[in-house]
Amino acid sequence: MVKTEEFGRLSNGNLSRLYTVSNDILSLSVTDYGARAVSLTVPDRQGVREEVLLGYGSAGEYERDTKYLGATVGRCANRISGAEFSLFGKSFSLSVNDGANHLHGGFCGFTKKLWAKCAETAESVSFRLISPDGDEGYPANITVTATYSVKDSAVRIEYEACADGDTLCSICNHAYFNLSGGREKIYSHTLTLNADTYLAVGPDCLPIKRETTHGGDFDFNRPRPIGHDYDNSFDIPGYTGVFRRAAVLECEMTGIRMTVSTDMPAVQLYTGAFLDGAFSPGDGVCLETQYPPNAVNSPFGPVPLLKKGEVYKFATEFSFSNF
Repeated sequence: MVKTEEFGRLSNGNLSRLYTVSNDILSLSVTDYGARAVSLTVPDRQGVREEVLLGYGSAGEYERDTKYLGATVGRCANRISGAEFSLFGKSFSLSVNDGANHLHGGFCGFTKKLWAKCAETAESVSFRLISPDGDEGYPANITVTATYSVKDSAVRIEYEACADGDTLCSICNHAYFNLSGGREKIYSHTLTLNADTYLAVGPDCLPIKRETTHGGDFDFNRPRPIGHDYDNSFDIPGYTGVFRRAAVLECEMTGIRMTVSTDMPAVQLYTGAFLDGAFSPGDGVCLETQYPPNAVNSPFGPVPLLKKGEVYKFATEFSFSNF
């Protein structure tokens, strides 16, 4: 069964809880505050359990966090230029929380909400959130479910959403991974990305053009060390609803390999350049499976449009092994 314990009170007095799902290989802890992944331990090549996520020890620390550690991000992950967009001739203004732009759902997006636990099994726990019409500027009432499950050597995250009107919806998990157990920066981790194109960005981290990955610093088609900082979206071929491999991350120090598979169209590679406080740049790397940033205002689609009555349903799996 799922282990449940108190995780501290939020500033409004509400109690947050921590849920731990384990098997003989993995142990995953998640909290209802932001439907966040808090801790994940996996065995290294010697069989010793290593903590591979950046995280905090209480809900209060997550409430103060501004870097989205382990969070379920939405209503729309990544940036939207000018904090505005149009759908079918109607314009919407969003909260402005990243320069002149909108980032990761706004000031109080899915990340800063206390979700309701709605289901659990011996291998999984599910959370539900209702985001009202006008939340951070987004249209329509939307109901979202996030399910974390552990099976064998894999963690699977599934998102489902439906709305009573047309809206944007691109949900992702913002976990920061460090497969060394935090003993080294992630720049020495080896990364492979199944991506022939990526989105080059300007100073505001908004895409300016789609370019080939081949033959340069953005070419991870063959495994190589991450090397330096990135905050770019990579296109994963085969976006037709097919679950496929997107990335492989490896740490020579521990012999831990993480394979990322998804049915989402892209992966945002973010090496934590803006981390500060308890963590610093390079302490963790995010492989955020999502839609391309600013797709609603640019030609760099697909656009994360959720129409009234449709069901948004995507999944990502993190599978672990040793080498």
